[in-house]
Amino acid sequence: MPPNKGDVESMVVALFTLIGGIDRATRLSQGASTLNLLQVVAGRDAIRPSEIADIQHVHPSLVTRQIRELERFGYIDVRSDPADKRANLVAVTSAGADKISQLQQIGVERFATFVADWEPDQVRTLTFLLEKLEQSKAAVGEAERRYARTERVPAQFR
Repeated sequence: MPPNKGDVESMVVALFTLIGGIDRATRLSQGASTLNLLQVVAGRDAIRPSEIADIQHVHPSLVTRQIRELERFGYIDVRSDPADKRANLVAVTSAGADKISQLQQIGVERFATFVADWEPDQVRTLTFLLEKLEQSKAAVGEAERRYARTERVPAQFR
């Protein structure tokens, strides 16, 4: 039996409260925005600043400013794109990889304080449920995309 509407509403309020708090903290924390950009770049061999802006859902000028600062600290390397000399590619340096590790550790330690009085099983249960929610969300999204594609195909071609 699926959960009732009231339970789902309570879950949504709790999730959005948590997400909003994390989002505010991320926007206010220089370390969090640095980590976010470095993680986006580190996940690729090299990436254009415009792609970083698309992934982060921010204006390209913000990314350009962050890139300049991180390059000045030696965390990223900016070079000309061989395929398009007008564009740049950004890659993480070894100092940037070290900074990612440092900032991730700070984040883990911060979250550890949030659950310091929890039982280990409670942390594992929350992790399991969050992963399950993400899997459910992905499955629904994929089903919606499949449905949207079939709806655009004229009936005689299905």
